[in-house]
Amino acid sequence: MNRRIALGPAAISGVAALAALIFAGWPLPEARATGMQNAAPALLVLNKAESTLAIVDPATLQVLGRVPTGEAPHEIIASADGRLAFVSNYGSAKPGNTISVIDIAARKERRRVDLGPLLRPHGITESGGKIYFTIEGSRAVARYDPASNRVDWLMGTGQSGTHMVVVAPDKNKLYTANTVSGSVTMIRLVDAQGTPSIVQIEAGKGAEGIDISPDGRWLWVAHRGDGGLSIIDTATDKVIETLKAGQQPIRVKFTPDGKRVLVSDAFGGDLIIFDAATRKETKRVQIGSTPVGILIPPDGRRAFVAQSAAGKVAVVNLETLAVDTSIEPGKGPDGMAWAGR
Repeated sequence: MNRRIALGPAAISGVAALAALIFAGWPLPEARATGMQNAAPALLVLNKAESTLAIVDPATLQVLGRVPTGEAPHEIIASADGRLAFVSNYGSAKPGNTISVIDIAARKERRRVDLGPLLRPHGITESGGKIYFTIEGSRAVARYDPASNRVDWLMGTGQSGTHMVVVAPDKNKLYTANTVSGSVTMIRLVDAQGTPSIVQIEAGKGAEGIDISPDGRWLWVAHRGDGGLSIIDTATDKVIETLKAGQQPIRVKFTPDGKRVLVSDAFGGDLIIFDAATRKETKRVQIGSTPVGILIPPDGRRAFVAQSAAGKVAVVNLETLAVDTSIEPGKGPDGMAWAGR
């Protein structure tokens, strides 16, 4: 079941008072300019337990350096040109309210964006040069413009636990999984002259991991609370099928060619591989302790699977479907991103 709602600024749940600031172009502290170098491919791994970003050479799998972030960073995305990384600093006992902007080549934090009353930034992605991120504590999604150093858009979801986020390839829709509400919110992105609309899609208990197919046709959502996977048709924004995945499926990732879907089972210790077309499970790769975040480089030959409790990242060969080796990036690895073309 889904519900379609047209929203005006006054109807944005929990964030109406902030909307005027955002839509006016909320200014953030000015950043100091830093010289850029040519971007080289890099695997970026966040270490939640030590609040660092590890920069890993994807060829040698050696850690090239670590950069301090805000407290308890959870998710990360790189700019399209591979020069900058954007880190959501979720916080631990005290809610976080910052995004770290990191110069990858220089291995230093260029700025820390203060989000003010927007608490617990988590899921983060890039689209059209802008950075979309969830604010779990504020039940909303926002957008940061690196060029102007402004948060220039904000939309409440009206749901609890707004956690992970993806933007459709055509840049017209955004989807976010809401863990507490067990739902997915679709937000249709429009210009300032239009009226935003959202659709609430009932998924499963603890809906969290989310990814969209490369062609934008299908959305897969993992429910860590009931072991299920919802398959959503993005043409209708309705669940067309629910699969049983594992004990605690937590992250979902399509391969770049769209033919396979990888699901990490945090409790069962497996990486579960599905055929995207038939939606049938084809293989389970035993990862070990607490597999969570999944990253697949553009060539689609490997998958990196973070193991938070073990302090490792497993390197899975997607041709042999076996673990080749592992990386030790730091304490509590989770969110990952690929920088460079």
